[in-house]
Amino acid sequence: MGTKIIKSKDTDMTHGPIIKLLILYAIPLLLGNLFQQLYNTVDSLVVGNFVGTQALAAVGSTTSICNTLVKFFNGVSIGASVIISQSYGAHDEERLYKSVQTTLALTFIFGIVFTILGYAMTPFMLRLMATPEDVLPLSSQYLRIYFVGISGLLVYNMGSGILRAVGDSKRPLMFLIFSSIMNIVLDLVLVLAFDMGIAGVALATIISQFVSALLVLLLLSRCKESYRFDPKGLCMDLEIVKRILTVGLPTGIQQSLTAFSNVFVHSYINAFGSACMAGWSCYSKIDQFIFLPMQSMGSAATMFVGQNVGANDTKRAKEGAVKALSMAILFTAICCASLWILAPQMVALFNKEPEVLRYGVLTLRQNLCFMIFCCFNQVLAGALRGTGDAKTPMYYLLFSQVVVRQIYLFMIARAFPGNFRLIAFAFPMGWMLCSIFMSTHFFRMDWSKVTKKYKK
Repeated sequence: MGTKIIKSKDTDMTHGPIIKLLILYAIPLLLGNLFQQLYNTVDSLVVGNFVGTQALAAVGSTTSICNTLVKFFNGVSIGASVIISQSYGAHDEERLYKSVQTTLALTFIFGIVFTILGYAMTPFMLRLMATPEDVLPLSSQYLRIYFVGISGLLVYNMGSGILRAVGDSKRPLMFLIFSSIMNIVLDLVLVLAFDMGIAGVALATIISQFVSALLVLLLLSRCKESYRFDPKGLCMDLEIVKRILTVGLPTGIQQSLTAFSNVFVHSYINAFGSACMAGWSCYSKIDQFIFLPMQSMGSAATMFVGQNVGANDTKRAKEGAVKALSMAILFTAICCASLWILAPQMVALFNKEPEVLRYGVLTLRQNLCFMIFCCFNQVLAGALRGTGDAKTPMYYLLFSQVVVRQIYLFMIARAFPGNFRLIAFAFPMGWMLCSIFMSTHFFRMDWSKVTKKYKK
């Protein structure tokens, strides 16, 4: 345990120019998220062009169900990353080692639980979101294969999160690029050469995820630093578990409940038929790419704030969060302006049927006008989690994007039945409300209390 923490592959964010550090950290993360997003996007491109509209609708309809479990785990991984980044910033070598071993032990347990739970809950969730009968068998087939291989996704996400917590966002990117290319090749081979349909794209996804998980585990097991993967050292340190869950559980609950609430949102969308479902699926795949710059800056803000809080420099932590927000707004504005113009062409990449195009372009252009508000939610929530406060963003996000959104949909569906544009507006409405809460809290908080809370 005498190894120094700081290595050439790591990034110490407690010193140096803030904007440069954030950009250098966020760019590999952005590229990594981009390639990770290609998994489901390539699935949709392949099934939309080579299998059919029902298959495209099936892949799109499963997103909220997959995210219900995956987002919960992602919240826990954020909690682990915060604890690891704070230990790293404080140069606490022993706590860093124990945090990593505990984190990986938790990941393996979650992998087993989520495989069983996801496979078992598939029929119930599909019925809950009123999946049409012509889409139901395909959705069920895709989901069950996906959940059989979900452990690969969890291990990769947590392993890469450990590396990013110590400032290494480049090597996880290389692994992800490799596995994404593999996913594309397997998609085409299994669907076109072996005619496996939607089962082929699901198998391609889980095989690629297992490969990326194996690569990141091999890297962590071979490194000499305190954040290495040591199979003999795997443990469940209860104090560290408590600290991880203190930060991660609120985030996980918030993200999973938001995803679960989208199951009910999809029930409103599904009522318009498979063409609308397919159009919404096209929009959602494009929408997830728009979120990448702000999500990357949000993750950069979490790690930056976490390390600087660990080093007891809250002034620098706040300054970094504000600069991350500014950059997220700039990048998102450029993306939205470009995609608004290219909306028909982007949707047509997935499916060219007129009704699918109509729904997809309408939703995309309407929601693009409000994307800037999401920057405040992503980056400021990330900064608050970096301080160890995960409950505040959880409350704001759940209230605005779950409670208020469901009330809005319930009322609109009854007051204006058949009005798809108003149904789709449920998302921008939640974004705007949440940004007001998040911004007000962040810019009024007392940062001196953050240091005291961490010292305890």
